Amino acid sequence: MRKASNNEIKLLRKLSRKKYRENEQRFVVEGERAVEQVVENGLLEVETVFVVEGKTVSDKLSAFGVWVEPDVFDEVADTDNPQGILAVCKMPAEIQPKELAGQSGLIVATDAIQDPGNMGTILRTAAWFGAKALIAGKGSVDVYHPKVVRSTAGATGSIPVLSGDLEDIFKTLETAGWEILLLDGGGKAMSLKSVHPTEKTVLVVGNEGNGISREILNSGRKTVKIESAAGQEKVESLNAAVAISIAMWKISHEVIK
Repeated sequence: MRKASNNEIKLLRKLSRKKYRENEQRFVVEGERAVEQVVENGLLEVETVFVVEGKTVSDKLSAFGVWVEPDVFDEVADTDNPQGILAVCKMPAEIQPKELAGQSGLIVATDAIQDPGNMGTILRTAAWFGAKALIAGKGSVDVYHPKVVRSTAGATGSIPVLSGDLEDIFKTLETAGWEILLLDGGGKAMSLKSVHPTEKTVLVVGNEGNGISREILNSGRKTVKIESAAGQEKVESLNAAVAISIAMWKISHEVIK
């Protein structure tokens, strides 16, 4: 492997910031297992694998590899205890609303999910259950944030992503026959147990602290809740990623594909 150039290291530093990720249409995957999975599954275009000097990697990884000195690697890594390997990948093109509208199955949407760990778990679980796409609404953390990418455990790129205003996207989907289900713990919400999904179902989860925005909740769309076990009503709520994961399991096993 050759030594990383100054320009490559300069780009790596920039990609820690969202505006540069968007401008360059590139992002970073950090961690040995995550990088290995990305290279093995071939879903993302890997440009460069950065390896700390002295670390041994597989032939597959060394084919993309450049080495950097330990102090430089520690500077560009996002983790406190870096594993000595990270990759720069190209962002896949976003799926467009009209293209998505013509499909069927399950779509997952996030309304201002801000915790990177939650977003990464949601994306990973959506891929596991065969969701057609993840829609990241305004206020949601960038799906290519380093912490989100780590939380997906190598699942980044496994399903299409669309970001934008949820209301605008939902209107396009509803015109094509998609039903929007809003996860909400309110008293008027129907139990998830009684939901009979259509062949085109969108599951929406809201912000960790505030839930789904009033604008969307007051739209007249169906609201759905996950009921607690008897006697456990004192537990205020489920974690957002846990809640939509439960709902995905239910919907994905019943939706007509």
